Amino acid sequence: MGDTAEVIVPPNEEGTRATVLRWYKAIGDSVSKDEPLVELETDKVTVEIPAPASGTLIEVLKHPNDEVHPDEVIARLSLAAAPSGAKQDAITSAGGACAKAPLDSKSASPTPSDAAKPLSPAVRRLLKEHALAAADINGSGRNGRITAQDVSRHLGNPGVRRVPHSLMRRRIAEHMARSVAIAPHVTTLFEADLTRVLAHREGHAAEFERQGARLTLTAYFIAACVQALRAQPELNSSFEEDALVLHADCNIGVGTALGSGGLIVPVIQRAQGMSLIELARRLGQLVVAARTGKLAPEEVRGGTFTISNHGVGGSLLAAPIVINQPQVAILGIGKVERRVCVLETQGTEAICVRSMCYLTLTIDHRALDAFQANAFLSKIVSTLEQWSED
Repeated sequence: MGDTAEVIVPPNEEGTRATVLRWYKAIGDSVSKDEPLVELETDKVTVEIPAPASGTLIEVLKHPNDEVHPDEVIARLSLAAAPSGAKQDAITSAGGACAKAPLDSKSASPTPSDAAKPLSPAVRRLLKEHALAAADINGSGRNGRITAQDVSRHLGNPGVRRVPHSLMRRRIAEHMARSVAIAPHVTTLFEADLTRVLAHREGHAAEFERQGARLTLTAYFIAACVQALRAQPELNSSFEEDALVLHADCNIGVGTALGSGGLIVPVIQRAQGMSLIELARRLGQLVVAARTGKLAPEEVRGGTFTISNHGVGGSLLAAPIVINQPQVAILGIGKVERRVCVLETQGTEAICVRSMCYLTLTIDHRALDAFQANAFLSKIVSTLEQWSED
């Protein structure tokens, strides 16, 4: 087609699969070069694909919820002016996002019942699982649309709601299951006194805030991890069948909860070159981007070590925390709480109340042993407990 341009899924260096989330244009619509045309969802981020040229959208090959692959053609544009009245009337809809699909003389016409009750993929799946006909169910959705709840009520089980897995949840499940299946997970547990870190934070948080950086405890843990990774470089590595690949840069990923939407791990690239305020500022930027769906693909790639600060949700201890393959270790941080401790000062023991938390390090036992794990955590603990209050 000499007068057309193809809309192609961009390449992905990690081979991550994606699905169509929504089309911004319908067949027959005019588009301008570089105007957002379609949004794809991967297990990590959403990506907008811009129009490769100015023209008219004439063909949509992939619709919402369809899986797509790198370098796959998903639509075509006509580079000629769109003729008057050229818009097609057939609509393919899923989850509230619509794309108009081309019709020709060979296309099957929708039945009256289908036209009156457009079905989402989740509803179609439920109908198929229970051998039900759409015409037998009264839809309570907009314009008589049948919802998953309508199907449940028809089955006489109104208390059960089926929530289809999102692409992110499916990919998390696959990734976690694969990690546990291939890597023997071993966890070591230490305890850290954060009293000096909290004193430093109290004295510097306001100044950091004035400079655009929210000073969280996670920033201190990232800084401590940098010191520990320098001391134990085997933990800043990737496992391959014939070698352990040691990385020059400390690219530290931080697990970020998205509520019921799942979990994502934005990466602070080259953390070894950042000061505490730079780490705090960059961490804040990434967390905001993650929770607003604005992370760029490169901001979730290239991690060499991961932190899971599960203590922010009140958890004291989590073990094992599943390793983010092909990395070889992951640090878990528990809730900080005031606890009674016995301290020794100049040969005298005293009972004190200190701000303590549990730290776990889960390692891939194919790559590391207890010696490296314990040395790594010891370095983190000493860095935090000796933090200068200046």
